[in-house]
Amino acid sequence: MPIIHFHLAEDTASADQERRLLIAASRLYAEVLQCPMDRVRAFVVPYARTRCAVAGVMLDDGGADAPYFEFLVLEGRPLETRQRLLTGFTDLVADILGVEKGLIRGHCKRVQPEEWCIGGRMAQDLRKADIERFSQAGTA
Repeated sequence: MPIIHFHLAEDTASADQERRLLIAASRLYAEVLQCPMDRVRAFVVPYARTRCAVAGVMLDDGGADAPYFEFLVLEGRPLETRQRLLTGFTDLVADILGVEKGLIRGHCKRVQPEEWCIGGRMAQDLRKADIERFSQAGTA
């Protein structure tokens, strides 16, 4: 389920910066959620500068670069975990892209497990199987 999208105006980050951001965000996601890395997906969604405005000023007219990110977690994750991801992703954008933190916006979207599938299987069923597997491993 761990999926993050970084919405960036074109030419506001180099290919190397985008690469570093995606890798660092993937690592943060896996660490905070304590999930396998193979579940994590990270994307940069580029927008033409002519299609971005910040505070009513188009970027191609000198508007500020103000990235936005959004990420998904299954319902049931604690508030502390969600907030750690919000601040962690903000820090990564600021550090890697050199953007002032006050300009960065982020959003956590919670998804009900019965409304998410992985490989065609409902997340609620996979979650039950994970819980059973972990409880059996603890008793073995």
